[in-house]
Amino acid sequence: MDTEESEELKKERAKDPGEKSGTARTHEKKTEESNRELHQQIDSLKKDLEKSHGEAKSNLDGWQRERAEFSNYKKRIDRENELLHQTITGSIIKKYLVILDDLELALKSRPVEGEGAAWAQGIELIARKLQSILDCEGIERINQNKVQFDPNLHEAISNEENPDFNCGEIIEVVRQGYKLGDRILRPAMVRVAR
Repeated sequence: MDTEESEELKKERAKDPGEKSGTARTHEKKTEESNRELHQQIDSLKKDLEKSHGEAKSNLDGWQRERAEFSNYKKRIDRENELLHQTITGSIIKKYLVILDDLELALKSRPVEGEGAAWAQGIELIARKLQSILDCEGIERINQNKVQFDPNLHEAISNEENPDFNCGEIIEVVRQGYKLGDRILRPAMVRVAR
């Protein structure tokens, strides 16, 4: 059978080269159809690939957006927790500031000699311990003299003439003020120069 086909092909080839046999035309048609199908498959695969690329890009964009939103959410929660911590700490510490004021007031008129002196040293140690707790919690004193009066930090209880101070400077801090970070727990009570 193979020999017969070969002989037919030889005869076909021996004919006029401009004239094609039925077998060659059939073979050509099959090749064209095969090529057409192959091109259609390639076009279909290209479309699928473009679609997949588009979906991948969309998924990546969505993932990156969600990741950024989660990161912002985390930062916001951290800020809110920090603010809540400062608020709670501030409200608790405010209650103890009065005790520290009383201890400092007692120490201003402490006895230097006798039994009262030893007692005053004990009171001073207690006041220092309380102050060190405040320092550990990040509580800062607002107690500077010779600085300009700032209504955000100070509460004026008097406005006096004083030749040693410029107008608006703090002469004396009567009661300590305290702040926690940027938050004022209690403004300092001060005497201000006129």
